[in-house]
Amino acid sequence: MTKKILILILLTLFIPAGIIWVNPANAALPTGNRVKDPYSILRNSLPINQKDLRDIQHTLEDTSDLVRGNRWPAVSKAASRSQFLVNTRKIQILESIPDNSKAKVEKILLSLKEDLKALTEQANQKNKAEFIQTRRKSLEQIGNIEALLLPDKYPYKIPTEFDNLPRLLGRASVNIATTKGNMYAIIDGYNAPLTSGAFIDLAQKGFYNGLPMNRAEEFFVLQTGDPKGSAIGYIDPETKEERHVPLEIKAPGENDIIYNQTFEELGLYTESPVLPFATLGTLGWAHSDQALDDGSSQFFFFLYEAELNPAGRNLIDGRNAAFGYVVEGEEILNELGVNDQIISIDVVAGSENLLDHA
Repeated sequence: MTKKILILILLTLFIPAGIIWVNPANAALPTGNRVKDPYSILRNSLPINQKDLRDIQHTLEDTSDLVRGNRWPAVSKAASRSQFLVNTRKIQILESIPDNSKAKVEKILLSLKEDLKALTEQANQKNKAEFIQTRRKSLEQIGNIEALLLPDKYPYKIPTEFDNLPRLLGRASVNIATTKGNMYAIIDGYNAPLTSGAFIDLAQKGFYNGLPMNRAEEFFVLQTGDPKGSAIGYIDPETKEERHVPLEIKAPGENDIIYNQTFEELGLYTESPVLPFATLGTLGWAHSDQALDDGSSQFFFFLYEAELNPAGRNLIDGRNAAFGYVVEGEEILNELGVNDQIISIDVVAGSENLLDHA
């Protein structure tokens, strides 16, 4: 029996059914194969509904497994289809764009058309390196168009009982400096506004600077955010009480975010959240095994391991809130342990999306 399989069996047997943490408080995707690319997850989780762009995007994203398997005839077919979709759906795409952005999108679509032509040629030539690079550029261009479709007003309702909590009504990006190196992460306030708001608020306060990794489980999680002293979370200087953040998870197809209920409690046993724990460096919010709404400051990096996380199923989805993804430098997570610490977390973009209360 391999070490990884043994770990999986132990985790399955000894982790409580609803919540994975012990005291103190530790820590819509397309159908088909499990999406593991953080940029893809972030694109798919944007609150937009433009079917033509999504079709092009998903056609390109679905080539990932095909390229890994050297299935070049299928890759060529997908590349040609994406080129066809751009040519035939241009009018529909432009009709969905605000008037003041149409000229910009026309320019992007023209560039995208040329890139997809090159992509098809690279697929026919089985040029993997150039294909991957061109596909990445093409998906970035699609993402730039999708960003222009984002609503002016935050699209989901946050319950009034949480009006006193900070919220991130959009996205932000952070640099995470550690004793083993630096990482860059994107924080998603669209689908986890209160969790993301608490994290960005604490990052701006310098709360995480110098804190150790207080939990490290190989192939599973790496956790930090436990402050020095007797407290296990952030103490609000005005109320002198620990600030608590509710469990919040966005399910595909739901009109609003679900608060303080696990997918298991709702009968959504096999559902994948809009922000899944599906890749190395997924950021998750910690809560205790006594309550769902007592998360305060501790968060964890999910150490995704394919053998321990079957497609569409793991021990955390629907039980903890994911609120962002490490998109650069995630490889250092495999080097960090309890002897390491966070040096600093600096907000580099998106701070204007943070409100300190409703």
